[in-house]
Amino acid sequence: MTKYLHTMIRVTDPDATIRFFNLIGLEERRRMENEKGRFTLIFLAAPGDEGEVELTYNWDPEEYSGGRNFGHLAYRVDDIYATCQRLMDAGVTINRPPRDGHMAFVRSPDGISVELLQDGHLEPAEPWASMPNTGSW
Repeated sequence: MTKYLHTMIRVTDPDATIRFFNLIGLEERRRMENEKGRFTLIFLAAPGDEGEVELTYNWDPEEYSGGRNFGHLAYRVDDIYATCQRLMDAGVTINRPPRDGHMAFVRSPDGISVELLQDGHLEPAEPWASMPNTGSW
């Protein structure tokens, strides 16, 4: 089973973006500050809706051009190794393999980044555990 989780967008003014999404009915669900990575993640959703919008605010100023403010789609999968193998068998490049048994990134034919998250954690397994990243994610 696959389950839609969230869409990530990068923002330059989190407060203004939250006010915008509040106006269309979304509410803040949770927030995570990452001092080491110098970013904040803010998750919003409409009441009763499971799918979220993830706002990523990078503390260091950055100009986003060419659609770079759009981050990725995210889906929870039952077996990340089987899903990645199915994608590889179909010719899809695994940009960030599921080395940790939990997360992988792939790209759609149009270059949209898609995050795959294991429902829970699987033990690291080969060939995934030693597979290098093959592109940006």
